[in-house]
Amino acid sequence: MILAAGRGERMRPLTDTRPKPLLEAGGEPLIVHLLRRLIAAGYKEVVTNLAYRGDMIRAALGDGAAYGVHIAYSDEGETALETGGGLRRALPLLGDAPFLAVNADVWCDHPLYPHDPGDDLAHLVLVDNPPQHPGGDFHLQGDRVDDTGEARLTFSGIGYYRPELFAGTPDGAFPLAPLLRRAMAAGRVGGEHHRGLWLDIGTPERLTDLDAHLRATPTSGA
Repeated sequence: MILAAGRGERMRPLTDTRPKPLLEAGGEPLIVHLLRRLIAAGYKEVVTNLAYRGDMIRAALGDGAAYGVHIAYSDEGETALETGGGLRRALPLLGDAPFLAVNADVWCDHPLYPHDPGDDLAHLVLVDNPPQHPGGDFHLQGDRVDDTGEARLTFSGIGYYRPELFAGTPDGAFPLAPLLRRAMAAGRVGGEHHRGLWLDIGTPERLTDLDAHLRATPTSGA
């Protein structure tokens, strides 16, 4: 699943006229770069959530046939349901098996391979803390992720989830983090430390940096 429903407030004024996933770097929209990476990893079915200017994303990608993949859309209306609510709303499209979810506004050279979390409810890809987020999010000990350790890493926006993580949640807006912390307390969140390239494309300046990087090395990243 590609998470693409956010308003992109930090990207204004660029997002005043188009959704952030359609902003371009290296000559293509961010969401198209990600879609190509998912296809290269072997995915044939992709779900994308829509809210702010979602009609533009639907018009740009269509049903995915032009890329060799099938795209289904989870419509959240005018206001995004946050990450937790967006994933929960999309469950009927995602099915009963574990699934990968990726933020449309991250650039990463993680292979995005299919991964079964096993008995875990989630498997998170963590990265070194960037300058804009020095405190990190979670602690990784071996392959276990928790919220209590001192040495913390940043959640990359790439995660594998079992639908059971959302059991008992309402259809509406809610964040993902409380569900993850509850699962961590039960010892059911695994993870990995990705040490490759990762960028949070959250501001116009970072988009400009990514564009320059791609034009210099056009085959790198996701």
